[in-house]
Amino acid sequence: MIEMIRIYSTFLSLGLLLLYAGDSPAVGILVDKIYHPYVHPSEQEIEWRMIFQDEQSFVADDTWQHQLAYGRSLNERWFGEVYLIGKKSDAGGFDIEAYEVEALWQLTEQGEFSADWGMLFELEREASEDKWKLATGLLVEKEWRKWSGAANFFISGVWGSDVKNELQTRLGLQARYRYSRSFEPAIEFYNSEGARGIGPVLLGQTRIANSRKLNWEAGVIFGLNSKSPDHTLRLLIEFEF
Repeated sequence: MIEMIRIYSTFLSLGLLLLYAGDSPAVGILVDKIYHPYVHPSEQEIEWRMIFQDEQSFVADDTWQHQLAYGRSLNERWFGEVYLIGKKSDAGGFDIEAYEVEALWQLTEQGEFSADWGMLFELEREASEDKWKLATGLLVEKEWRKWSGAANFFISGVWGSDVKNELQTRLGLQARYRYSRSFEPAIEFYNSEGARGIGPVLLGQTRIANSRKLNWEAGVIFGLNSKSPDHTLRLLIEFEF
């Protein structure tokens, strides 16, 4: 009970921080994947993620971001992943932008409480600048009948000689209809530093021989205000083995 009170307190604190972040200038990539608070023992994965963000008032041209990652479960509660992040813009070629390490901690057993809880920790280092980012996220998921709802609440700190030290917040929400394992339509909402977007996403999973699985996600997120890109395309392919 004490542990759950602490989780709910953290949840409320992060929620209040996100509410007061609405007037901050928009920065970086608005859309990312929605994380789920589960760790599967003895699992390994290779993930490719692509995000296309169209021209905005505060960015000179369109942006393509690619992420390639390898991850594996460390035990029944922890999952670690390393990322190589690259960016391509209309103005230039493709460059390695950053390196990232990530750790997911499953706090509760699935179905143990009315919602499932986890936390995510990210440490990112820019490749060409003295810029670091450390993020902590609270992951919540709840199922009812054929529907699943997931929420990601993140607060991050940015520091280094090439950037102004600051705190940032972001929110991601997903409502997913579990029609079948191979086809799950969803809708996602994102809020980050004053930029907001919402749009449809399709998810699916294909089983391959020897318990291997191929997961995929594809969606289009539409901007809701002048600080947001008009639309953002996100794709994800994940091979589990």
